[in-house]
Amino acid sequence: MSTEHPARSFAWRNMFVHPDEDPRSDGGFDDERTLLVQYLRDHRLTLELKCADLDAEALARRAVPPSNLSLLGLVRHMAEVERSWFRRRMANQDVPRLYQTEADPDGDFNGAVADPQVVAEAWETWRAEVAFAEKFVAEAPDLSVKGRRRDGREISLRELLVHMIEEYARHNGHADLLRERIDGRVGV
Repeated sequence: MSTEHPARSFAWRNMFVHPDEDPRSDGGFDDERTLLVQYLRDHRLTLELKCADLDAEALARRAVPPSNLSLLGLVRHMAEVERSWFRRRMANQDVPRLYQTEADPDGDFNGAVADPQVVAEAWETWRAEVAFAEKFVAEAPDLSVKGRRRDGREISLRELLVHMIEEYARHNGHADLLRERIDGRVGV
């Protein structure tokens, strides 16, 4: 394995997107629901931006041994997280896990292999889970709607949205480092 890394340099040309073309919001939301929904949308877009223009090999590239962390693994993981929280815990749907099993609890990362079909399926699945979540939130009468955590305690939709923003923010930090290691691109 090569130990060479791309040169790191900051310039607009190395950014994921020029500020004038950034699809994410600039904030300024007055009501709580819009604020939470838009910040979550922005973090979802950030994950997409971090993965943009990469082939299956780059998306599946692992961080550093022995880690199984990769951009493709993050997409699969976030699809699993979206499904678990919104379908299983909030909508109370009895749906199976997507990638994780008892035998392979890290299946979302372990199965993130450099295969274009695996990449296409991961994005399709992630987008479907995001669409379900967005519809669920849009149709909820208010943010106090309750779901159940794994341990049976209640969680409000409000708290879940904050949790999802935190979850994406943490993993987008991982994505920053993964992307920089792949091709030197840095940015927001």
